[in-house]
Amino acid sequence: MLICAVLQIPILFRTLLCAIVLLIANQQVYAQNPLDKTVTISINNEPVKQALDKITIACGVRFTYNQTVAQSPAKISIDAKKQPLGDVLKQAFASAPFSFSVLDQDVMIKYDAAKIKKLPAAVAGGKFTLSGTIKSKQSGETIIGATIRVPDASQGTSSNEYGFYSITLPAGSHQLAISAVGQKSAFVQVDLAANQQLNISMDNNEQALQEVTISAKAPGTRDLASPQMGVEHLSVQETKNIPVLLGERDIIKTIQLLPGIKSAGEGSGGFYVRGGASDQNLILLDEAPVYNASHLLGFFSTFNSDAIKNISIYKGDMPAQYGGRLSSVLDIKMNEGNNQKFGVSGGVGLIAARINVEGPIQKNKSSFLISARRTYADAFLAFSKDSIAKKSQLYFYDINAKANYILGDKDRIFLSGYFGKDVLKASDIAGINWGNTTGTLRWNHIFNSQLFSNTSVIYSDYDYKINIKEDVNQFQIFSQIKDLNLKEDLQYYAGDKNTISFGFNAIYHTIKPGEISSTGNSGIISQSLQNRYALENSVYATNTWKASDRFSLTYGVRLSAFTILGQGDYYTLDADGNITGTKHYSTGQAVKTYVNPEPRIAAAYSLNDYSSVKASYARNAQNLHLISNSNSGSPTDKWVASTNIIKPELADQFSVGYYRDFSDHKYEFTFETYYKKLQNQVDYRNGANIFTNQPIETQLLYGKGRAYGAELLLKKKTGRLTGWVSYTLAKTERQIDGINNNQWYNARQDRTHDLAIVAMYKATEKWTLSANFIYYTGDAVTFPNGKYQVDGANYYYYTSRNADRMPAYNRLDLGATRQLKKSSKFESDLTFSLYNALGNHNAYRIYFRNNKDDASRTEAVRTTLFTFVPSITYNFKF
Repeated sequence: MLICAVLQIPILFRTLLCAIVLLIANQQVYAQNPLDKTVTISINNEPVKQALDKITIACGVRFTYNQTVAQSPAKISIDAKKQPLGDVLKQAFASAPFSFSVLDQDVMIKYDAAKIKKLPAAVAGGKFTLSGTIKSKQSGETIIGATIRVPDASQGTSSNEYGFYSITLPAGSHQLAISAVGQKSAFVQVDLAANQQLNISMDNNEQALQEVTISAKAPGTRDLASPQMGVEHLSVQETKNIPVLLGERDIIKTIQLLPGIKSAGEGSGGFYVRGGASDQNLILLDEAPVYNASHLLGFFSTFNSDAIKNISIYKGDMPAQYGGRLSSVLDIKMNEGNNQKFGVSGGVGLIAARINVEGPIQKNKSSFLISARRTYADAFLAFSKDSIAKKSQLYFYDINAKANYILGDKDRIFLSGYFGKDVLKASDIAGINWGNTTGTLRWNHIFNSQLFSNTSVIYSDYDYKINIKEDVNQFQIFSQIKDLNLKEDLQYYAGDKNTISFGFNAIYHTIKPGEISSTGNSGIISQSLQNRYALENSVYATNTWKASDRFSLTYGVRLSAFTILGQGDYYTLDADGNITGTKHYSTGQAVKTYVNPEPRIAAAYSLNDYSSVKASYARNAQNLHLISNSNSGSPTDKWVASTNIIKPELADQFSVGYYRDFSDHKYEFTFETYYKKLQNQVDYRNGANIFTNQPIETQLLYGKGRAYGAELLLKKKTGRLTGWVSYTLAKTERQIDGINNNQWYNARQDRTHDLAIVAMYKATEKWTLSANFIYYTGDAVTFPNGKYQVDGANYYYYTSRNADRMPAYNRLDLGATRQLKKSSKFESDLTFSLYNALGNHNAYRIYFRNNKDDASRTEAVRTTLFTFVPSITYNFKF
């Protein structure tokens, strides 16, 4: 019986399968076409999504559509009594830009650009300009880099750094698709019969929405059609989960994970871009130059992430409105403050605490922001058994403040400032403090739908003080660089094919290289190096021309003039650096003027909708130079201006790149290669002393340089797992008469390989995990080749400059964020991180000493800064 039952199973299975097939076929034959269903409904001028929902309730037919349809402002009216659904939809969409078709038992609704309604003959065939400002609905802040796409016209544009946009379109009805990082996509329908102003508010995207594919460009996608090369844009939101040292989010450390941007070393706040030195990077905070962007000797940056809105870095191919540096521009914009409601956020970590307060001064018209941060590492010194340590100080603080006021539809005023200070003091014995102060007053004005203006008055001040006390003797060293800056930038949107930018910039520099004051009976006489004064002027003009749907070109020029001003003495030197002549200049007298034209050109060709190639050339001039004898950089490095001897540094950079999007903008791949030719590069004479009271020119030599390399970036931007892999292969060299027998040698910042892997994983609704791995070739250094004795003392001698290497560096960091609470009124989380999780003893410094048992032997000693550094930070917002 059991065997018979088993043998019957295949027969039963086949019978059941046939029954199912016949049942499905029967249902398919007798299934009613959803468009044939009758419907009785009355709808009067309601949004299309709301109307479709009511039809579903009335007759049971389901509709499927994308966000363009769902968020369309178009309204429809229906008055039907037992009419077929197909007829009802035809009547409803007769004057609306939608079409429909059957998809299985659903009805698919599509946006149909071909159904744009006709305009009166008086305007038909013409073109008009649509312009306005894009803002966040929740905070009222302007949105930088929002993308506005018009699918039916195959056109698009982006909001500028002040949220303004302008686009010229054919007369008619158009559907706009607006997207931006961290915002829900918005869809707006406009009817153009004249120039029109349209301000757009976007909702914050608190969660990833599972919706159908949008026909517009995805937010955060690189603009393949733009000629701009060598640029990376980041929002603070994108960087908040990256593990960092001691839990302090740091945008300077984050950008070093991108290709072509290299850390100047562990414990350094500097960075190198495409073979340039750390002083060849222009760092702007709300347009104000920041001359030292580090806290605690480089372990942290001066930028409190709570106050930051947007970050852009240009790697040499910078737009013409930027100038004064050879290698890069790091342009950082502060938050503007919420003009809708008050809010408080902040965090408490192992060594620092921060707080951020913002809100409206007058709702919808003005707002303020105050963000502050302070370390309390010195609080732990009180537990030390050392009496000197107990009385020591070790802390930094910074304060960001901003206010803005909307004067009307065409005018807006901004006032922002930064105040930061570091204090390192060993009891009453010695101490050093340094800090930055910046201030920016900005006026945005819209002349008309095509002309936008930004006028800025900017102040910047960086100084440091060193105090040393020995018994009754006390010394103080002071140095400062101070700028006063007037800047005007205009953008003219000349139709649908040309965008012209032009303007001017005037900066008055005051540089105090060093003052030494002394009290007591040490015999040291108070003295000061001569102050230096200069006027740096520039004008620029550039145009981006959309020659065709596939080809775009940006071309322009910046003309800079650097005038050295008296009062002071200026020198002539012989080949050995000895002073052979001195000439005195009175206050305001022009010593010398350097004029440099800086042409820029870039082109982009779209191979198809998802890939493009680009090429560019740019020349940059630099008239401010950082004089340092430290590999890692120090707050006491000296800024000096070009003189009659120190000439402006020049760089000519050529770049070529390939860009591609994969899987509907989920993945991004970029490849760029560059060659940079450098002139008037500065380095030290052998045995130079930069702290001499002699003119600094006596310690310097000048020559040329070259840098070339290739950069790759593969980025995953959506899904539970996001992140990127970046790799840089590069070479940087100098050739300076008087160094290395006048042969090419490695620059200090030469680094062959640089690899970074960054990953963030949304494990659950509560947990986000992250990790980054870093590897790079050791820096070029000069080690001694031997030693000799004079009167019993050992001296080292050196041959080739930078011919040796530090050991290769590698580090793994781990992080995790646990969301504690999230509601409309309050949210909080805990951030955990483990810096250098593998505990590698990476070399911070290598120095040489005599072996204690045998003075004839020399031993190398490696010092390491960090191994296994855990941290925890509590963050809150309400």
